[in-house]
Amino acid sequence: MKSSLADKPSFKQQMLKVREDTIVKTVNRLLAEKGFEAMTVDEVAAEVGIAKASLYKHFASKEDLAVAAMVRVMRQAQDFIASLPAQDSASQQLRAVVRWVLQIKIAGGMPSLPSQNSSLRASLLASQDYMDGLLELSERLGAWIEEAQAQGQLNPKLPPIAILYTFFARACDPVLEFLKISGLYPDEQIVEMVLSTCFDGLAVRQP
Repeated sequence: MKSSLADKPSFKQQMLKVREDTIVKTVNRLLAEKGFEAMTVDEVAAEVGIAKASLYKHFASKEDLAVAAMVRVMRQAQDFIASLPAQDSASQQLRAVVRWVLQIKIAGGMPSLPSQNSSLRASLLASQDYMDGLLELSERLGAWIEEAQAQGQLNPKLPPIAILYTFFARACDPVLEFLKISGLYPDEQIVEMVLSTCFDGLAVRQP
């Protein structure tokens, strides 16, 4: 059955959606650049080009702004994972996901994770969208980790949860920024070097 015109969002609703998307993208960038504590609602409004009062019509607090940005990245991760070739091995799937995270981070699109005592952390824990996404992501990666361990591609002596958290930590890995600041390597080479240290380690491999 074709949807009627009444089912379609009005022009005003479409414009509000575009504005919300712009706000969330701006918050995403600011969180990546300076983190939650240093970001202010005033600078978000200024960069989007709207009044602070208008911003609060979309998001009630600074925490709500940041949660929306984190949920956006979580959904992007879910979409990326869903696009991976089903025939690839578990190890290939994991490498692809970590490479994607590193590429997003080095491009300045990965929000910094909140500190333990941050008000944002409490807001994230209270967000059903974020927690559902995190659970789904953890279960998918966890299954691949166990499969890769069984196939001898990852160290079977390590607890899967330790490997999972090691992968999650790449989302806030400062090595990328240090290497980028050095100016010695292009972004893609930096990504591959960090990916190699993550999966292959630093020890010399015997032939």
